[in-house]
Amino acid sequence: MNLEHKTALVTGASSGIGLAIAKALLDKGCYVYGISRRGASIQHQHYTDLRADIGDYTQLEQALQPLLSSATNTDILINNAGLGYFGKIDDMKLEQWHEMFNTNVHGVFYCIKLLAPIMKKNRLGHIINISSIAGLQAVVEGSGYSATKYAVRAISQAIFRELRPFNVKVSTIFPGSVNTAFFDNIDHKLSYEDMIQPEEFVKSVIHMLESDDAYLPFELEVRTMRAK
Repeated sequence: MNLEHKTALVTGASSGIGLAIAKALLDKGCYVYGISRRGASIQHQHYTDLRADIGDYTQLEQALQPLLSSATNTDILINNAGLGYFGKIDDMKLEQWHEMFNTNVHGVFYCIKLLAPIMKKNRLGHIINISSIAGLQAVVEGSGYSATKYAVRAISQAIFRELRPFNVKVSTIFPGSVNTAFFDNIDHKLSYEDMIQPEEFVKSVIHMLESDDAYLPFELEVRTMRAK
């Protein structure tokens, strides 16, 4: 896909991976809509800041009205927003468990449900869902988080087959440890310097989006080479 003048929605665009993806897409000439709870600090003539809890369907649908109007085509959806709580299963608070599923799973479903019809109608689109290596191998004391990321992979695999006849691509990326605030309150073996940097990770997203129309980079696992 030639990214110039394409319209993209990036969830979780206020920081970390989402912020880096939004900036990279702007550099490629996209019109970018970024959605998050607190808003992004991007100042660019082609950037539109949207605010909503993507785990709340009514709130999300209202926030996405600029993209749902007949005057706008949405070509790219990056489902990046996510959060995680970790600890022993018997210590996990119900509110934390529900929040993870609302954001990491329901939010992905809601965004696809709202925007896929536009892509199908236009017979053009690429949906990239950001999972995690925890969606390939469950992590100890991360049962809820891992479950949500496995779910993201399942959603991707199913809707790929559903949307392919409409020329809509669906890909999943499984990042390892990326240097973001996600790890601020989590024990981790890698130093922040040895983690994947957000600006490095976004290259994999751009690579997928710019793939030739005739083929699809379906799943990609991204790891750091700096681990000791």
